[in-house]
Amino acid sequence: MNRPSQNRRLTKGTRALAVLGALVAATALAAPTSSAQSADTARAGVAALAATSDAVLDADVAGTAWYTDQATGKVVVTADESVSSDEIAALRKAAGANAAHLKIERTAGKINKLIAGGQAIYAGGGRCSLGFNVRSGSTYYALTAGHCTDSASTWYTNSANTALLGSRTGSSFPTNDYGIIRHSNASAADGRVYLYNGSYRDITGAGNAYVGQSVQRSGSTTGLRGGTVTGLNATVNYGNGDIVYGLIQTNVCAEPGDSGGAMFAGSTALGLTSGGSGNCSTGGTTFFQPVTEALSAYGVSVF
Repeated sequence: MNRPSQNRRLTKGTRALAVLGALVAATALAAPTSSAQSADTARAGVAALAATSDAVLDADVAGTAWYTDQATGKVVVTADESVSSDEIAALRKAAGANAAHLKIERTAGKINKLIAGGQAIYAGGGRCSLGFNVRSGSTYYALTAGHCTDSASTWYTNSANTALLGSRTGSSFPTNDYGIIRHSNASAADGRVYLYNGSYRDITGAGNAYVGQSVQRSGSTTGLRGGTVTGLNATVNYGNGDIVYGLIQTNVCAEPGDSGGAMFAGSTALGLTSGGSGNCSTGGTTFFQPVTEALSAYGVSVF
């Protein structure tokens, strides 16, 4: 949870386009002069997609979701049945000269608010992040950090504490750093992780991290971040007797409020954000509770 006196990763995400832009720039520096035009074209394409995505955001049309598909050079917008043809036209108008980069897709029904991995959860005036939604039979739960669940039993999906997420049914901290919350509304449990660009990643299984593995983390303060696993089975002393063992060490950044958020590789769940040092401006070291341990402890599975 977001506590000023703690250095754990408790309380809008970055754009993958910025990373790609950096890669394009590096390629341009290394390329022969004859390739300069293609590098400039690639840079222009990245900027156009970023501007298109920003235009969709600024249009503020409820019932839409979008992501950037680099392979096709399109910003794919999914619009539910509540979005009118006039609103679709408004999206295209907002994109202006970049309207050709829009791909509009329709989906049946209405897009409702769901709580997915990486999104904010609240209790007692503090904020953490949901890790992964899991299940045991027909009962659905949310996994997060134990130092979050240790502090409160009732959790919400809004800062006003009026939209109930559920109640804590287990918590392990220190030594471990995982906790579990039973969903009050099973239909709100989303088995995916939010990527903070309007899209989600489907999580289909859980596994163990390995050194050198490329991973991503989703959290409610700094959004989607990436990096590499640098160590396993780390012990972290947070002070005041709070020592946690068996953590995954990474060079992924995190900040207060990201605690409990999902760490994953592709569609595989790997960890829950525990804590670390640094920030997402200068970089840092972040530690994660292996998710397989929490799944085993509570007899639950990802879905």
